[in-house]
Parts: sequence; C-alpha cells; structure tokens
Amino acid sequence: MAKQHVTTTINDESVEFLCDVNQTLLDVLRNELDMTGTKEGCGTGDCGACSVTLDGELVCSCLVLGVEADGKPIQTIEGMSSGGQLHVLQRKFLEHAGLQCGICTPGILIAARELIKHNPDPTEEQVRYWLAGNLCRCTGYNKIIEAVLDAAREMRGA
Repeated sequence: MAKQHVTTTINDESVEFLCDVNQTLLDVLRNELDMTGTKEGCGTGDCGACSVTLDGELVCSCLVLGVEADGKPIQTIEGMSSGGQLHVLQRKFLEHAGLQCGICTPGILIAARELIKHNPDPTEEQVRYWLAGNLCRCTGYNKIIEAVLDAAREMRGA
C-alpha cells in the first residue's frame, strides 16, 4: 500500500510524516512519531483515552485517519506542559490524586483543557457532562472532577 505524505503541526511544532491511508492518527502518533503519551484504550472511540485536539476540535485519535491531519494542527498530552512546568490541570490531578493507572489520564487532561478553554467557570455537572466520553476504571471520577474544578478556579484567578 502506498504511503501518503502529511504535513502538520503537533504541539505547535512543524511535523512531516508518511503513513498508510488507512492508518489511524493514534497509530501515527504512537508508532511513527514515538509520541506515546496518547493511549489506546478501546480502539473504537468509546473510552476517550486517545483524545487529542485536531484543528481545535476534541477527537478520539483512534477514529481519525492520520492523512486527515494534513494541514491541521494537533495538540497532544506531550504539549500540555511548558518549559518543564506542569500545566495547572496536571498539577491539580497530582494534588487531588485524580489518577491511578494512567491509561485514561492523558485523554481526560486534554478533554478538561478544552472544557476550561470553552467554559472557564464550569459547574460540577458541566465537568461531569463534558468528561462523560472519557472512561476511567480506577478512580471513581470524584477526584478527577475535584481536580478539574480546582484547576478552573486557579486558571481564572478565583
């Protein structure tokens, strides 16, 4: 099968890669670009573990083809921290013990960042609704919700 050339930006850095036309963005990130922060949970778009943003939209990277990324910016968990400093969401997840095994955590962090970007003052109900597409089998969600709400408060200076 012929490979297709893709040019994009990932976490604000220019990237070019070759991929099969039927290869998922998740596979490209993990296997072609060695960006293993994005996790595969289900491979069917049901768990949200592989969540990234593509052209500003939250997507399950297991449901998007790598060739669809051509010319569209991607944001992954690897781009969340900056200059060696954790993003406030990452810090709050640690402070609130909002993670255990870590498979779901990158996708939840990406989704939570998008929520706060669109709604800097979410209610608990809104956080639960927004993160409903991200499944976690370890934490019971309460610590995750607390971490997101605390991060939102800090990010808006409340």
